[in-house]
Amino acid sequence: MNTAVINIKTDPAIKKQAQKKANEFGLSLSSVINVYLRKFLTTRTVEFSDVRLEPTPYLKRMLKQSEKDIKEGRISPAFSSVEESIAWLDDPRARYQNGDSV
Repeated sequence: MNTAVINIKTDPAIKKQAQKKANEFGLSLSSVINVYLRKFLTTRTVEFSDVRLEPTPYLKRMLKQSEKDIKEGRISPAFSSVEESIAWLDDPRARYQNGDSV
């Protein structure tokens, strides 16, 4: 197969991580890049995504707080409409399932 060399600049850490992931799939980084180039030519599209598999520190704190609230019964009743949920939030007598005030 006749090949051409493409030089790109990238963050060394990104390159290292990409090589590791490619190796986990039994591929070279060159093969992965070639697949993306072929897809680009076939679809004439470029896809961008900001998928983060690791939650941010803020999200981790919020999830931990949510788990604590659920264990302690600080959860709202079920609602059948948005209006019903807003009315519950506006009601000064509203209580969570454990009896705490909203």
